[in-house]
Amino acid sequence: MSDAAAPDAQAVQTNGAASTPIQVARRFLDRLAANDLDGAIDLVADDIVYTNVSLPSVKGRDNVRRVLGGLDRPNLGFEVYFHSISAEGAAVLTERTDVIQLGRVRVQFWVWGRFDVADGHITLWRDSFDWSDMARATLRGLLGAVIPSLRPKPPTDPTTQSPGR
Repeated sequence: MSDAAAPDAQAVQTNGAASTPIQVARRFLDRLAANDLDGAIDLVADDIVYTNVSLPSVKGRDNVRRVLGGLDRPNLGFEVYFHSISAEGAAVLTERTDVIQLGRVRVQFWVWGRFDVADGHITLWRDSFDWSDMARATLRGLLGAVIPSLRPKPPTDPTTQSPGR
């Protein structure tokens, strides 16, 4: 995977470094995975719209911070594994495996996402996932907490492995 953006995607200066829309989207998710909520929120616009498709949208930086603040708890973790990422102009598309870990319960599932980036900030974050895949992932995570051999493992090669497995 390359961080090279489409020719019409303009790099912008953020904190003294040039950033393409792909770099902004990747940096945002990487900061969430590093438990750097402040750093992630620095990359979103004041008027961001965040939608997990089929759930209500969250509007505004402060509301997104509140929603993501739930990740900042003891024994709760987030991981992200990119299967593919691409951009056309300011729109970035991702296919990835996200992981939510609560204690010994590891819920690992496929996500498709879109990030619209303007002036180095995310203005739209839209994720979509399959509810049946999420149910299977939750069941596997619960079973894996009791039977460690069933616990899902991080993808060893996210570019070739089936998402979420």
